[in-house]
This record gives sequence, C-alpha cells and structure tokens, in this order.
Amino acid sequence: MPAARPSRWWTLLLAVAGGLVTRVAFPGPGLWPAAFLGIALLYLALRRDSARWNALVGLVWGLAFFPALITWADEAVGPVPWLMLSLACAAYVALFGAAWSWARRGEAVWRSPWWQLPVFVVIWVALEEALAFWPFGGFPWGRLAFSQADSPLASFAALGGVPLLSAAVCTVGVLLGRALIALRHAQLLTASSTALAAVFVVLAGFAVPLPTGAQDGTLLVGAVQGNVPGQGLDAFGRRAVVLDNHVQGTYALLDDVEPGELDLVLWPENGTDIDPQVDKQAAAAIDGAAQALGAPMLVGTVEYPETGGRYNTSVLWEPGQGVVATYSKRHPAPFAEYIPLRPVARLFSSAVDRVTRDMLPGHGDGAIPLESERLGRTVVLGDVICFEVAYDSLVRSAVRAGGEILVVQTNNATFGWSDESTQQLAMSRIRAIEHGRATVQISTVGVSGVIQPNGALTESTELFTADQMIASLPLRTSQTWATRLGAWPAWGIDALALCAVVSGAVGAARLRGTNRGEPA
Repeated sequence: MPAARPSRWWTLLLAVAGGLVTRVAFPGPGLWPAAFLGIALLYLALRRDSARWNALVGLVWGLAFFPALITWADEAVGPVPWLMLSLACAAYVALFGAAWSWARRGEAVWRSPWWQLPVFVVIWVALEEALAFWPFGGFPWGRLAFSQADSPLASFAALGGVPLLSAAVCTVGVLLGRALIALRHAQLLTASSTALAAVFVVLAGFAVPLPTGAQDGTLLVGAVQGNVPGQGLDAFGRRAVVLDNHVQGTYALLDDVEPGELDLVLWPENGTDIDPQVDKQAAAAIDGAAQALGAPMLVGTVEYPETGGRYNTSVLWEPGQGVVATYSKRHPAPFAEYIPLRPVARLFSSAVDRVTRDMLPGHGDGAIPLESERLGRTVVLGDVICFEVAYDSLVRSAVRAGGEILVVQTNNATFGWSDESTQQLAMSRIRAIEHGRATVQISTVGVSGVIQPNGALTESTELFTADQMIASLPLRTSQTWATRLGAWPAWGIDALALCAVVSGAVGAARLRGTNRGEPA
C-alpha cells in the first residue's frame, strides 16, 4: 500500500517555518546551523508530486525568508520596492519547487533517496545562480553560502567558491530531512546513520587548509569610518560635513602611528561626494591629510561626466600628486543607483525620482596598482564597491588581475540600523576565504571590519560611530582552487540541473496520471 502523502496545508506550514528558520542563519543573529534545518523543512514540504503545488510551497518558503532577510530595503527605498524585490526572489524558489518536482519524477530519483540528494542540491544551486544573474544583473543576497561565515563549512568556498559552499549547506539540509523521514517511519538505524553523515559533511570543513601567512610582505593600512550627519537617503545631504568627517578621521590615525608609517589609508564608498578631481577645496583637504600621514589614500568619491550620468568611483590619491589610479563600480544597484524602466517603476513608487542622475557602469577589473616604497615594488589592491561583493565574477576578476588583498568600500548609511551591514560583512568574510586574501570592509557608518585570509574577523566597528582601524595585512599571491576554477563549478552544476529536470520530465510523461504515493 503506497505511503500517505503529507497534507497540503501541513506542507505550507513546513514551508513558512523553513523560510523563517533559514532567515535566522543570516546576520543577525547569524545562527548558521539554522540554514540546515530550514532546507530540511523545505525538502519535507516538497514531498508531494504536484509541480503546481510545490511551486506554491516554494513561493511560501521564499515569502517567509526574503522579506525578513532584506528588511533594510524597506528602510532604504520604502515598502513597495522592498515587497516587489522579495516577491521576485520568492518566485525563484517557486520555480525551484516546480523544477524539483519534474526532476524527481524520473523513476531512479523517485525510488532512491540517494539520487534525490544530489538532484535536489544541484537544482537549488542552479536556481541561486540564476537569481544572481537575472533580472537587471541579479540579486544574490540570500545565497545559503553567505550564512556560513562562522561555520566549518565555510572553508569549502576555497575549493569551489560560493556555489560549492551553498551545495554543502544544501547537502546537510537534505540529509537532515532524510533523517527526519526515517525517524518518522521508526527506522532508527537509517535515521542515525543519515544524521551522522550530515555531521560528517560539516566536520569535513575542518580538513580544508586555509593558509593565512604573508607570501610577499605585509601592508600596514589605516581605515577611516567617518560617520555621516543623518540616516537614510538624506544621509549625504551635507556633503561637506561627510568629507570633513573623513578628513578628521584620517588625522586621528596620527594618534596611533607616526607620519610615513602607514602604507595606505582606506576611505569608504562616498567618503566624499564632492569630486576632488574637479573641486579644489576637496582636493586640498584630501591632499593635506595624505601629506600629514605620508601615505597614499584610496578614496571613495563620484564622477560626473559631461555626457550625463555619474560614476561611483574609487581614486588612489598620492600625497602631493593627486589621483594616480581609479576604479569605477561595474555593477550599479538597480532601483537604488539607477532606475531601469523608470516610467513603469514610477507607477509603483515615486521614490524612484529621488535618483535624479542614473549611475553608469564602470569598466576594468578592480585591480589598483599601489607603488610601495617600503616594499620596493607595486602592490595590487583588489577593490570592489558595496554590493559588488555579492557577485562572484566581480570579486574573482579583481583577484585574478593580481589583487593581493581585497578592499570592500561601502556606504551603509542608507540602511539605518538594519542587518544590511553585518550581512555584507559576512559576505566579505566568505570572499576572504574563497580567494585566500586578507580583506578590509570599510564603511561610512559601519559595520567595518578587518578580515584574515581564513575569514577570521580580527577587528570591527559599531554602527553610526566615527572610528578608525589599523591593521597589518598579509599580502598573498597564490590562487585558491576557487579562484583558478572560476565559473566552471557553477556552469557544471547548471548543466547537471538542466539534465536532471529534462530527464525527469521526460520520464514522467510515461507515468502521467498514476499515483505512486510518497517518494522514497
């Protein structure tokens, strides 16, 4: 007699619980094991055969997860854009629910839980990859990997990047789900062995070496969090005050170091919204601070080309010389830094008109050459700006271009006291592990942090305070497996997911209308 399928409404309750539990895995509070339980509950909720119903289950899971994860979007741009973005992300989980239903209908997958494990995992990671790509350049904020900065699993990022880490999290979740199914059927040996397999996967992370030593010297850097006079979209209404805050924070570094002792001073994104390349007063203020410290400064600013638009730019400022290198953000944030489909978007929220000048995408690879007199060579800084840290290819290209450390310049003032800044810091920690690079996240208002190549957070700041950090960063030139492999793991997973869905759908065509009961 076929096993009874779970009640429809019970699956929806499991989905709600799974989405909410998964949210808890991300900062704050950042209870990383919760991601395993959240995926286990989703796996259990998707036990019915109907692709339409499972799409609804996936949508419900996504609607429990994403709005709670990105409440900072409401803080920044209001409830309508926040809810629309959450719904768009949840729709991907709905697509996952349908795709999983189709893939599982293949006879081998339906009958074998050990086939279900890899198929579920590759489809999940493939949908994460799709969400990170489309629409408007994608939104990868909720990838499972970014919940694991403090987990033993995080070291898997050094082997296969964020896709492999997400796959590992999903694997543990499915194993936990299988253990719960076995427990439900009083199969105690199967339940215990499956749970032990899940524990083994987690502990396997400790076996992945994460070197942290310097390979070609160290760089002594000072990082300045200047703070801003306000919060939200109006935080930069007093641009001169923001510039002065960061200038004064730079001088404050002299309380701890002597002139000429620092190799580099880091400012955040929007450290000055007055372009020092055209404004003489801003240039004089920055150059005065640089000469007082006797160190070059990496300054977040803006550029306004004559052709229109604007660039979110980082400039390397040499004392007495001015700008010697630049990098402009390659992936402006849609609906925040530029407005796609502006007439349509205006129908949903008038806040789009607060972005009066769309940001243009920059070019290049985020590699900024720093001439170090002390080291007697050129040190390459890998620079990414704000949300770019969430995108695999942007961070990877900066390292492949020679980046020996990573700098994440960001402005979190728009997001108030939300969890956005700590979620972004967790991403920076994963990137440090993925590429084996010491990383500094420097924000206008916090949370800023110094991160070792193994992801360890050695120093951090509080929100909405003026603060400075000084750190000696190991310079590393070797590439991790994740850096070398690049996008190949993701492409391989995408291909496997497509094959699984297509073969399952073809196999199901022969069995349409039959009731096979609950899957194995």
